[in-house]
Amino acid sequence: MRVGEVREIHRYPVKSMGGESLASVEIDAGGVRGDRAWAVRDEVNGGIRGAKKLPALMRCKARYREAPRAGASTPAEIVLPDGQCFSTGDQDAAARVAAAIDHAVTLWPLLPADALDHYRRGAPTHEDLEQELRAIFGRTEQEPLPDLGIFPPEILEFESPPGSYFDAFPLHLVSEQSLRSLQKTAPQSRFDVRRFRPNLLVAAASSEPFPEMAWRGKKLRVGEAILAIAIECPRCVMTTHAFDDLPKDPQIMRTLVREAGGNLGVYATVDTPGIVRAGDPVAIVA
Repeated sequence: MRVGEVREIHRYPVKSMGGESLASVEIDAGGVRGDRAWAVRDEVNGGIRGAKKLPALMRCKARYREAPRAGASTPAEIVLPDGQCFSTGDQDAAARVAAAIDHAVTLWPLLPADALDHYRRGAPTHEDLEQELRAIFGRTEQEPLPDLGIFPPEILEFESPPGSYFDAFPLHLVSEQSLRSLQKTAPQSRFDVRRFRPNLLVAAASSEPFPEMAWRGKKLRVGEAILAIAIECPRCVMTTHAFDDLPKDPQIMRTLVREAGGNLGVYATVDTPGIVRAGDPVAIVA
């Protein structure tokens, strides 16, 4: 059953930095090839970190000059807010990123899944666990926290599933309808797709306000690939940060919690690899 078509494809070579839009992409077992193949490590507090802790990362951008290779972190090009441009492979790359975000970090390719210390969580900002979670997920004291039980258990100990720099799953899908639904309820905010960083933006063939929620537990054929839709995506404080022409806006999260339980989009794994192109149909196959 056809449920929509691919409107946009996005890839983010460096975790939490801006990415690139693509006309087509190879999807393999690890998701969009080359996606989140690099990340920064916090040399003050430890651990691989993203913009939940280092929001200035979102003001940087990354892209590939050559097609990324399977099973390796192909060098990517980083563009800093002041326009400086350099390769992740440059000797001073980490120092330049650190200077741009005003925090001591190092820059890392993906390491093997058994390099557990590399992926282990760094020190929390807050000693109180609830306060730490509220800061990460951008929730007020009156708002419920996400159910962490829906996530893979390893992310309680590690910043990401070892062997990857994804928050939880290798693919993230969001529908245009969901963004429009939220925009209608909060016209003073900008529910721009860049805030939510999906791999695939889908034009869904549904009048429901959040149509992708009906895909949970199902398999979708997207172009040549078959994806298994796992869970809804609980949103974090990153969606409220300022970057590019988007202002800091805590009302983004207030609206998400009020209208969608704090969720937007769905996570997926890859059952069958293949090429996906903008305009490809999206269909439920199981």
